[in-house]
Amino acid sequence: MYAVIFTAKIKALDSQYSETAQKMRDLAFSKYGCNAFNACTEGDTEIAVSYWQSLEDIQAWKRDIQHIEAQTLGKRQWYSWYKVDIAKIERSYESSNNR
Repeated sequence: MYAVIFTAKIKALDSQYSETAQKMRDLAFSKYGCNAFNACTEGDTEIAVSYWQSLEDIQAWKRDIQHIEAQTLGKRQWYSWYKVDIAKIERSYESSNNR
């Protein structure tokens, strides 16, 4: 499994951003096999982590025309800087306090 870690400095977010972000999330799950997607914002920093089964799925997602259009809007309107890291997950575990 792989994680894509998107870190960005927010310039300005608007209603188009919220709508576009939801569409991109839905597309990643429905068409490209994204397993999970978590995002948070603190101050002017946004971090989003998505989980994928393969590098091929990540590359296909990166080449999607709707995703490319969203990236263009992000560069132009919403972010002043961003970085993408792709990491291979070697081990994963979780715990729950549910009995």
